[in-house]
Amino acid sequence: MFYQEFPPIKALQDYIQYFWVLEDYTTNSSKTFFRVIPDGVPALIYQEGPSLFYNKCGLVLPELYIYGQSFRHIENSIGGPFRIIGAYLQPTALKTTFNIDAFEFNNQNIPLSDIVSNNILERLMNTSAIGEKIGIISDFFQKRIQSGTINLEKANYACNLLQKGISLKDVQTEIGLSERSLERLIKQYVGMSPKMFSRIIRFQSGLNLLRKSDLHNLTTLAYEKNYFDQSHYIREFKEFTGTTPKIFLLRSHETLANFPKWKL
Repeated sequence: MFYQEFPPIKALQDYIQYFWVLEDYTTNSSKTFFRVIPDGVPALIYQEGPSLFYNKCGLVLPELYIYGQSFRHIENSIGGPFRIIGAYLQPTALKTTFNIDAFEFNNQNIPLSDIVSNNILERLMNTSAIGEKIGIISDFFQKRIQSGTINLEKANYACNLLQKGISLKDVQTEIGLSERSLERLIKQYVGMSPKMFSRIIRFQSGLNLLRKSDLHNLTTLAYEKNYFDQSHYIREFKEFTGTTPKIFLLRSHETLANFPKWKL
């Protein structure tokens, strides 16, 4: 499997974290399984083929789609060689780009053609160079953003504070919002409650530590990330990944973070 990352142009850095390409053209007639792990980040995904991914129900995923926020792991599979190109967005980017509340995308893979009328898929299919494909996607986002009038300042500020681990009460005080107003703001721009977003950010921070450490440090990791104890951490881990930290380390192979190839 081969993986590449590309930074966005400066004009898109407030909306796109980075582009990535994941491909595997080794001959494989059997299914390969992947898990999508919640990370608080929506994405645009382009499946170049020749094979396409399927969800757990056996339904093929669209060639070009928006992936909204998810609160549980998702299982995908593929039965042959593939190349996928993704744009990992900033948490608040869906509202700005499409002028649709972010929670409308939750737990869904929505074909881009269902959201906007654009020939971007045709253009992507008619070019072979990865750089040109990323340029086409970048051009699409630039035009969408330039035509929009959404003010992201307050939502981005609140989101950044939550990503730093600031408590909900302190975030409310910092930006001068009531609990209900903060709840509405984050749900509208990020797609979930501030509490759920904070839980996912904390889980991801712990997962990054787990990748670098070993299972003997679980108790230390749990307390460092403000879980009540090791059992609390494991319960939270299982809720987001569907398995324990031990099994995750044994069965996952993360060429792309939060999209591990899964050994059954």
